[in-house]
Amino acid sequence: MLGFLIAFGFVLSGAVGALAYFMPAIVTAIQDTGHTIDRDIPTPKATAAASSAPLPSASASATAPPAPGQPFTVLLLGSDNDAKFGGTVLTQSMILARVNPTTKQVVMESIPRDLWVPLSSGGNAKIDAAYLHGGPSGAVATVEEDFHIHIDHYAWIGLLGLVNLINQVGGIDVVATNPVMDDFYPADLSGKDPYGYERVAVLPGPQHMSGVQALMYVRSRHGDLRSDFGRSQRQQQVLLALRAKAKLLGIADLPDIATAMANDFSTDMSIPEIASLLPIASSVQLQNVKQVILSSPYTSNFEVDNELALQPNWNLILPETHLYFPAV
Repeated sequence: MLGFLIAFGFVLSGAVGALAYFMPAIVTAIQDTGHTIDRDIPTPKATAAASSAPLPSASASATAPPAPGQPFTVLLLGSDNDAKFGGTVLTQSMILARVNPTTKQVVMESIPRDLWVPLSSGGNAKIDAAYLHGGPSGAVATVEEDFHIHIDHYAWIGLLGLVNLINQVGGIDVVATNPVMDDFYPADLSGKDPYGYERVAVLPGPQHMSGVQALMYVRSRHGDLRSDFGRSQRQQQVLLALRAKAKLLGIADLPDIATAMANDFSTDMSIPEIASLLPIASSVQLQNVKQVILSSPYTSNFEVDNELALQPNWNLILPETHLYFPAV
C-alpha cells in the first residue's frame, strides 16, 4: 500500500500531473504530514443549471473516519509549483484512490483538470481551480460536493518532489505505449526562464526513465491525440511501473525519501497512519488495481467564457464513481 502511495504521488505531480498506496510517503515526516482538512468551509448554493451538475447531497464531512483496516479514500493532488506561479498554483492532476487494506484492492479514478464544475468557494470553473481558491481543503470539498462522496485524506506533490522521488528509487522501467513528441514542453525546472519551452521526445517501447524523463512522459500535454485523457493514461501507467520499485522499499528507506521530497509534498495523514500502510506495501497485485478515466461519454468538449472545457455527464459519472467510492 505504501508503494502505491508513492506511485500515486508520482502520477500526481506529473500531471501536474497521484495515490493509492505509498503516499509519497512519509515525506518530510515532521513538516509535511499531519495537516488538517478544514471541514467547516462555507459552501455556496450551487448553480446547477450553469454546470449541469446535481445539487450536493448531505455533507460528507459528517462521515466518521474509517476504522483501522477499513477501506478509505484519498484525493491525490499534483501541481506545477514552479517559479512563474509565485506560490499560487492550480492542480494539474487530481486522482481519486480507494484503498481496501483487507482485500488489497485499489481503484484509481482520474478527474480531468478541465472538468467544469461548481467550486466549494463559489461560482463555476474548471476543477483545477479548486486548489487555487481553497488549498487542499477547497479541493477536497469541491470533489466531495460534486461527486457525492467522502474523502478521508489528501496528498499533494510538486514537480521536484516527483523528480527527486523517482531518482531516489533508482528510476523506473516503463514500456512507453503513448510516445511523447512535444515542442512546447515547459522548461520550468532549469531555473533560467520559467516561461520558456523546450522540445522533448519520449519514444515508444521499453525503457528506463529517470525522474526528469518520467515527468516528461506523464506531464506533456501536446502531441497526444487523446489530449489530457492520454496524459491520464500515461500517469496511471507510470504509477504502476513505480509500484515495482515501491514494493522494495522499507521503513529504513523513509528518511531518504523524506529528504528527497522535502518541501514538495504535504498530506493530512499522520506518521503513524502512513506507517500503518507499510505491512501491505508488497501485497497489492496488479490485477487488483482498477483504473478509471472519465473520457467520452462521461465528458464532452464545450466552450465557456471563451475557453474550452469539459462538460460532465453526471448521469453517467456518478453511477460509475459510486461503483467504487461509496455515495453520501
